[in-house]
Amino acid sequence: MTRKPFLTGHYEPAVDEITAAGLTVEGALPPELTGRLIRNSHNPKPGVTPAHWFKGSGMVHGIRLRDGRAEWYRNRWVHTPALDGAPYMTEHGPDLTASTAGTHVIEHGGRLLALCEANLPFELTRDLDTVGAHDFGGKLRTAMTAHPKTDPATGELHFFGSSPFPPHLTYHVADARGEITHSAEIPGATASLKHDFAVTRRHVVFIEGNVTFDPAEHSGIPYGWSDDQPARIGVMPRGPEGARHIRWFPIEPGSMLHAANAYEDGRGRIVLEGPTVDREGFRLSWNWWVGAPGRGTEPNARSYTRRWVLDLTAGRVDEQVIDDLAVEFPTLNEEYLGAEHRYQYAVSFPDQNGLGGYGVVKYDRTTGARQIHEVGDARLPGEAVFVPAAGATGEDDGYLLTVVSDLKQDAAQLLVLDAAGLDRIATVHLPRRVTAGIHGSWIPDTALDGSRT
Repeated sequence: MTRKPFLTGHYEPAVDEITAAGLTVEGALPPELTGRLIRNSHNPKPGVTPAHWFKGSGMVHGIRLRDGRAEWYRNRWVHTPALDGAPYMTEHGPDLTASTAGTHVIEHGGRLLALCEANLPFELTRDLDTVGAHDFGGKLRTAMTAHPKTDPATGELHFFGSSPFPPHLTYHVADARGEITHSAEIPGATASLKHDFAVTRRHVVFIEGNVTFDPAEHSGIPYGWSDDQPARIGVMPRGPEGARHIRWFPIEPGSMLHAANAYEDGRGRIVLEGPTVDREGFRLSWNWWVGAPGRGTEPNARSYTRRWVLDLTAGRVDEQVIDDLAVEFPTLNEEYLGAEHRYQYAVSFPDQNGLGGYGVVKYDRTTGARQIHEVGDARLPGEAVFVPAAGATGEDDGYLLTVVSDLKQDAAQLLVLDAAGLDRIATVHLPRRVTAGIHGSWIPDTALDGSRT
């Protein structure tokens, strides 16, 4: 029997939890890298074959750096009820604690939170053990997106909960201490899949594409492409009364999983960018995610960066594909989140014809230049996380951290790249090949000072 693609190659799950100390370092780790890189992945337990890649249980991988040393690596399953087989749907409705918790991991208010968009977040200790579901003191009664946004100016956490059933979209704000201060149902939202969103200094930007709730889909992820579902962008002023003033703008058909950033330009227009797929691109990715026969390519083969410019005064949206390289997992210097940025980063993939390869990409949005750090044959980098250098003065004055899966060596490394030139600064050799995953965060020690766990 052919194994599903998300259980093979770079995506083959780890079968156990380990801890290793005193990792080998090539090069010199910058001393300001004192903290933890924590990355999440879908990693079903041995003997479990989920019907969809997204249904695999979450496993977090952590690498502890301090004072130029790589002190430890550890991996831990996120111990949710779903890990032991608890169903999401019950006779009483959805169980928001029955989470894979396998999409992202963040820090906010001193808590480490493992995220999956259909459920409550799960709190972890700084050693990656599971504390339990976190509902913000009972104030979070919806699911939580896996892509919350931290305002770099205020420390507020902006996030939403989406549902295929009304209310389809609920927006939340938590203050820097982790207390929810505002929640609002968003009028006009539909059952379209809303995986990510964006915030600017003055607005919240929601994206609805052609992928929407489909009760006939039996993979465990009940969504599919629909030409009848309108693709739209919703723009809402920030603040307690913002939901009353949301406006929806039609856009070209497509589906965007991840926003790179959004901001107001000098003319007051909202600029939004992110990789998108068309109908065929979604079909190719979905076939891989569910392991359908004749899957052909892996995900992201037709994922190209698109830019939307929304003129709120004229009520018009201009959009265009701005690059022909297949990419996903866009990142940036988070100090520029919601503001106009010059640089953004991504991971490149082979296109639908198998052309191109894996690499870490840097875009200069001012000059239009594109750089690629090629990682080598049979090596897949993960999402590149930006960390500012000590005393940074420029937007790209810092480092990119990416975990690379190496099939030929059956190994993995943490690469530390210079964000300015994409040159390799250091390599940390990990004790096992790390399953190719999704999202993660650099969490400096200062963020966990005085934390609860």
